Amino acid sequence: QMQASLALFQRIFEYLDLPVEITEPEKPVRLDTIRGEVRFEDIDFAYEATQTELTIDGVDVTVPAGGRLAVVGPTGSGKSTLSYLVPRLYDVTGGRVTIDGVDVRDLDFDTLARAVGVVSQETYLFHASVAENLRFAKPDATDAEIEAAARAAQIHDHIASLPDGYDTLVGERGYRFSGGEKQRLAIARTILRDPPVLILDEATSALDTRTEYAVQEAIDALSAGRTTITIAHRLSTVRDADEIVVLEAGRVAERGSHDKLLALDGRYAALVRRDAQLTVPVIAP
Repeated sequence: QMQASLALFQRIFEYLDLPVEITEPEKPVRLDTIRGEVRFEDIDFAYEATQTELTIDGVDVTVPAGGRLAVVGPTGSGKSTLSYLVPRLYDVTGGRVTIDGVDVRDLDFDTLARAVGVVSQETYLFHASVAENLRFAKPDATDAEIEAAARAAQIHDHIASLPDGYDTLVGERGYRFSGGEKQRLAIARTILRDPPVLILDEATSALDTRTEYAVQEAIDALSAGRTTITIAHRLSTVRDADEIVVLEAGRVAERGSHDKLLALDGRYAALVRRDAQLTVPVIAP
């Protein structure tokens, strides 16, 4: 047991000793009011400083406050990487990303956390009650706020049907949620935080078509009135975006509305045709 524990702690300390790459500036900027305009100003990004080939290369896009941007493209085109730069999961290597005109690298962490909410295809739940898992997003949330967020995410009725309702234990020795249920819990968390900027990183790509329909309804409710950047795997979810950007090898290959890009009959139109072949129609429940 001692040998096993020493090996475990060695791994833990290896992580604790890793250098911190994302830090606050000496005099960080705090925004009391956040409108939610996001700009990618001629940005470059490479995962390694010595990497010669850029993952993002010269992307210049503006999303006005309350606007809806969709980013599409083939696997490996840099879609998800672009979304990581807004909440500073990584920092750009060239250009800058701004929120309301302020470089995200100049913002204090509290402002950035309040400004940006992320819903991805990977949802992590803690070994705690359902309520505690939701309250993680807003520790001072009331029971009424938690229930309202769950209703908006279309997961309240399911939670209420559990043996202990919101007190039901989640995790290895507790109740296990399906992929679609976990996604709706993640959406409820984000609703609780109420961020003005929302990143949807292929949030429904791992779901079957029928489950995707229910989750997409919850996402639509969450997106209303927010600046939304959607990283899309299934193109049926981005038709109503104000602007669609097609990435290819980290560069903007096409941009415009759904109808405009279809009329061009270029890369986006080819992706739509491919998506139509892969999608099985489903009648809405």
